Amino acid sequence: MIDYRSDTFTKPSPQMLEAMFKAEVGDDVYGEDSTVNKLEGISADMFGMEAAIFCPSGTMTNQIAIKCHTVPGDEVICDHVSHVYIYEGGGIALNSASSVRPVLGNSGRLTAEQVLDSINPDDIHKPRTSLVSLENTANRGGGSCYALGELEKIKEVCAKNKLALHLDGARLFNAMVAKGEKPKDHGKIFDSISICLSKGLGTPVGSVLLGTKDLIKRARRIRKVFGGGMRQAGYLAAAGIYALENNINRLEEDHQNAQKIANALAKKDFIGAILPVETNIIIFEVSGRLSPVGFAEKMAENNIKVTVISKTQVRIVLHLDVTGDMVLKTIKVIDQL
Repeated sequence: MIDYRSDTFTKPSPQMLEAMFKAEVGDDVYGEDSTVNKLEGISADMFGMEAAIFCPSGTMTNQIAIKCHTVPGDEVICDHVSHVYIYEGGGIALNSASSVRPVLGNSGRLTAEQVLDSINPDDIHKPRTSLVSLENTANRGGGSCYALGELEKIKEVCAKNKLALHLDGARLFNAMVAKGEKPKDHGKIFDSISICLSKGLGTPVGSVLLGTKDLIKRARRIRKVFGGGMRQAGYLAAAGIYALENNINRLEEDHQNAQKIANALAKKDFIGAILPVETNIIIFEVSGRLSPVGFAEKMAENNIKVTVISKTQVRIVLHLDVTGDMVLKTIKVIDQL
């Protein structure tokens, strides 16, 4: 079975499992798991930020960050297809009692001008704008990446208007590999960053939230309230350390494989618009003699799993468990449709 539904379907390699088995552990809620502490230190240093906290999921790190940056009644600016808005179960409302200003960006990305135009005036009739949340890469934007210059402009707008700036960096390493950027380029811009270890980097579980020492201190309390305190979590953290040390540069392979499949799709008469393929995600329209569901069924007949994400679109995601031979088989199947 070739599974393109998400890069969350990756499984630990033998080398990663070995690192997990050898991990030194303690009780992380007491701050005594040395491997978790090591992962948090490595992550913070990598981005040039003060501190970090290891959590079970990217949804949790995003939601903790939003709660740290807001008070009930505030408003969060984000793109209308951003993960924090459409894929986190209404968490901004439930966890932070804040409203959302969804903005129609470009492939999941906002501009500094759009952010500025979305800030509420100091008016008792309107919620207080306190936070801007960006997503890089943008999942529903087809894995699109922000230009670093635009991020710097957005930061300037936030600084002038006393807004916090959070990054949902679930696939940030894909963006940095694609753009040739360094983690500290982003660490200088954002007040908090969530990085996911269980997508393209291939760990079984876990995300890390980065920020100031004060923010992370508050984050630990919120993580506890959310039920995210783990005990001997070093076994999972060891996978994260292995991933950060070994699985970043290879993301380029996923990007190249995504482009190969996109090129094959572009030749078919039932394929409509394909979002620009910058990283490991392909989102494309299916119409005419095949529907999105019909396309998925044809692929499933050949032991290939894809995701129908709307009435018109299908998503394919490349990851480290997809080999070159699997990509060639996929292209062959597409060619024969």
